[in-house]
Amino acid sequence: MLKENTVKIFEQSFKENWDSPCLTDYNTKETISYADFARNIARLHLFYKEIGIQQGDHIAIIGKNNPTWVTLFLATITYGAVIVPILQDFNPNDAQHIVNHSEAKLLFASKSNWESLDFDNMRLVRAALSLDDRSLYEQKEGEVVADVLATLDEKFAAAYPGGYTIDDVKYPEVPGDRLMDINYTSGTTGFSKGVMITGNNLCGNIVYGINSGLCFRGSRHLSFLPLAHAYGCAFDMLAPLAIGGHITLLGRIPSPKVIVKAMGEVKPNLVILVPLVLEKIYAKMIVPMISKGMLRWALAVPYLNEKIYDQIRKKLIEAFGGCFEEIIVGGAPFNAEVEDFLYKIRFPFSVGYGMTECAPLVSHTPWREFVPHSAGRVLPGLMECRIDSEDPENIPGEICVRGENVMQGYYHNNEATDKVLHDDGWLHTGDMGTLSADGTIFIRGRLKTMLLGANGQNIYPEEIEAKLNNMIFVNESLVVEREGKLVGLVYPDYDTMDAMGVTRDQLPEKMEEIRAELNKLVAPYERITRIELIANEFEKTPKRSIKRFLYSH
Repeated sequence: MLKENTVKIFEQSFKENWDSPCLTDYNTKETISYADFARNIARLHLFYKEIGIQQGDHIAIIGKNNPTWVTLFLATITYGAVIVPILQDFNPNDAQHIVNHSEAKLLFASKSNWESLDFDNMRLVRAALSLDDRSLYEQKEGEVVADVLATLDEKFAAAYPGGYTIDDVKYPEVPGDRLMDINYTSGTTGFSKGVMITGNNLCGNIVYGINSGLCFRGSRHLSFLPLAHAYGCAFDMLAPLAIGGHITLLGRIPSPKVIVKAMGEVKPNLVILVPLVLEKIYAKMIVPMISKGMLRWALAVPYLNEKIYDQIRKKLIEAFGGCFEEIIVGGAPFNAEVEDFLYKIRFPFSVGYGMTECAPLVSHTPWREFVPHSAGRVLPGLMECRIDSEDPENIPGEICVRGENVMQGYYHNNEATDKVLHDDGWLHTGDMGTLSADGTIFIRGRLKTMLLGANGQNIYPEEIEAKLNNMIFVNESLVVEREGKLVGLVYPDYDTMDAMGVTRDQLPEKMEEIRAELNKLVAPYERITRIELIANEFEKTPKRSIKRFLYSH
């Protein structure tokens, strides 16, 4: 049982780091201190109190990362209310459904998201406010929200006649097992579920981020992953704020070019990424470099290749600001070719494993101890893991986890909860993998996507897709079963085709060459019989995972 308490961690942090920089808006370059941050939280607490928000009430927020987003999240949980962060990329119908399903009393939304929502059809929402300037969009008849907003400055001044000081930072007692966050998944199965995250679930991740040394007082962080997603929320926001870190909010689409520029300016001490970012940087920075004639020849010479790898590693480290202890990759499967290359050049990275249902972390290993193609060790003292297999070290089975980070269940969805969370506390993740003797997890694929070969072999399409995605002219792919045969669905890389002078008419021939090359790299039962071209990009979830269910038949 955790001795720490999430709300009290932040109360202490704000006091201890009162004069330190807290949040910077990358676009405006404006920075607020922890003192400013605590005052802004206090204003929101007063606002909640004046309009009658109670502990346990639900407050929804949708919009891009910005300082107000962070303030709302922390103000809500330190008040004792429940935050409902909604990914801004959810389509309007899904976002509207989440607002209603979560039983939110208030909604904060950016202007672009607000314009696509229907306030009249939000059953329980008393008022909707701007995430940009906290002005009122609309309120239900008889509400006092507009009146309170108009007099909030005077009320705040009256409440703190000597100004809001460090001694005024006092938050309520909120037990660790209390619901604190309802985080809606952006799953690939077509149905979004509200994951009920407690104070202890958040606390487990925060404590790990601090005790591992990943976050420390004064550490610099560049936040560009969506804070509405559990991964970015825990390690780009909560853990740094809990120890006195300084967060710069990017607030724009994180293309490799934009990220590299911002990294060079912020020089973060910890970098958390989804694999796609590293894969794109590898494809655009490294592959062209090591494919050149002389360099390609030099890499075949043992002594020279070490020198070249040192230079590539140095260049990559500089691209991420040059001051980080490690880069943690998570959120999706990592391309094996990229991982192998980074490991070979001793680049400081590790791969973690988590899920929204664990807020999110299950396993992680510091980069110096990281085992290639693993997902790190199960978090010591916080989580435990078992594999539903007769030989967990060698035969893949479903990964099951139990511990401090595991959710309460799915909001208003007992049926879905009972399918994955059993009375003994074990959460069935739906992922397939093995577990080494030292607690290191190796993930093979999703249980739902696993296919059965003709002779009973388990086939993990993600492993084949990783190889297929490495092929030239392949932008992204899915491997599906059609009439007992494996078929590769491919969305072509038209930019590369155009650059190399490959026409659309030549594409079928090129795909057949790719199929033959792929089939040399996989087991006989994993060979694909044909490649079908997809005209448009695969449909994605807000988390940018392919919606497999749309292509499985």
